[in-house]
Amino acid sequence: MGVEYDGRPYCGWQSQAEGRTVQDTLQRALSKIAGEQISIIAAGRTDTGVHALEQVIHLDTQAERPLTAWVRGVNALLPDSIAVRWAHPVPDEFHARFSAHGRSYRYLLINRPVRSAIHAGKAGWFHTPLDVATMREAAQCLLGEHDFSAFRAAQCQAKSPIKHLRELEIHREGEMLIFDLSAGAFLHHMVRNIVGCLVYVGKGKYPPGWLAEVLESRERSKAAPTFAPDGLYLRRIKYEAKWKLPQMENETGLGELL
Repeated sequence: MGVEYDGRPYCGWQSQAEGRTVQDTLQRALSKIAGEQISIIAAGRTDTGVHALEQVIHLDTQAERPLTAWVRGVNALLPDSIAVRWAHPVPDEFHARFSAHGRSYRYLLINRPVRSAIHAGKAGWFHTPLDVATMREAAQCLLGEHDFSAFRAAQCQAKSPIKHLRELEIHREGEMLIFDLSAGAFLHHMVRNIVGCLVYVGKGKYPPGWLAEVLESRERSKAAPTFAPDGLYLRRIKYEAKWKLPQMENETGLGELL
């Protein structure tokens, strides 16, 4: 299934005893449709306040239901902040996490002197002007395969800090800065830590070359603080065509997105 959600009301994706997570909320609705206890596995976890345009999950069930039941039926039992976008049968060897070969994120950042009421919780905010050209120059050093330890949260459970960053694009639409990042996989807080460092460069605190020094140091203490989760969106999970998933392209305009 492809799932969209607003992360603000939840304590992240991963199931917790209190049940106030996206995973727990989905499992309760799916279990009612299936008539049995359902456990789901996602392509990746998201933190508290982080959103998803298309999280991908899989589940195993003995229940036979039409696809409309797994979409509209489940959505009727979900709060407005979560929606199943599509459902598709897959063979047993498919795995939402391990079959994925790419993930992309988008970070939205409002750059103006005062915070936004309309975009509260849906976009980050920085009050002083940011130089996009300088940020783009700095970002080039992060492309390719590197040890991203300097951008890794202390609680990260990834086996290796080495990741291949395939895309890091930054552009401006009026007051909004848009960061698009793609990789095979990401470390915990990696995107938010990269955005935080790019903001430091954009506001003139450090020159573009500073980001390469941070990367080479492999020390989290050398980088900027973790940026707010508000503007972070899990945008797309990539799979091989053989699975025939009806995924959305997610080329969503800002007006539709927010």
